Amino acid sequence: MNEASILLVDDEQAILQLLETVLRKEGFQSIDKVASAEAALAACEQKRYDLIVLDVTLPTMSGVEACPFIRRMTDAPILFLSARTTDFDKLTGFAVGGDDYVTKPFNPMEIVARIKSLLRRSQKSSVALASTSSGILHFGRFQVNEAAAELYVEGELVSCPTLVFQLLLFFCKNPNRIFSKSELYERVWGEHSIRDDNTIMVHIHRIRERIEPDPAQPEYLVNVRGIGYKLVKKEFMHEY
Repeated sequence: MNEASILLVDDEQAILQLLETVLRKEGFQSIDKVASAEAALAACEQKRYDLIVLDVTLPTMSGVEACPFIRRMTDAPILFLSARTTDFDKLTGFAVGGDDYVTKPFNPMEIVARIKSLLRRSQKSSVALASTSSGILHFGRFQVNEAAAELYVEGELVSCPTLVFQLLLFFCKNPNRIFSKSELYERVWGEHSIRDDNTIMVHIHRIRERIEPDPAQPEYLVNVRGIGYKLVKKEFMHEY
């Protein structure tokens, strides 16, 4: 994990220096620092990062505005930093492609813990996908290629960030079974101490945006009121 390449994006030099110092003390060596969204985009074009820490409030272009452009270049986990504390701001961060959200002021060791957690999840997903067979899971309108970590909808390859794909894959392997938010978090994320139900809701929304004909009226990934979520697999959806 300590070989991971990390990009820190913040316009406050004191925060950049603080994060770099604590990360290096924890053994991370490949750390780049930039002070604007434009510089972050340029860095992502030139180098593959394993994780990005992205400040929301940046000059010229905000982190929220930059995130979708970063997502086009990498599926690396993105941890937002922000002085904004409302649920709406957090959900916005998740909706544009973020994987975690920490408000300022923060304990630097909490940032380190969250970075390690995100890296573990991402690496666990990569290892699991690399070790699977070449089977394809068929669900009528869409198919999931587990070995290649690819999602096809109506025959077209659809981009799917690592953690979104990991959650979708879990549902595909457990069709017609209902899972609560806490069960999904424990089974897919594998973390207990920083569980946030909003994370599940946003990832469910991201999946629906990709696989449903109408995300507002889901046919595949449905909510069972008061219990949780399940991925519907009908009898005619054969695997072959």
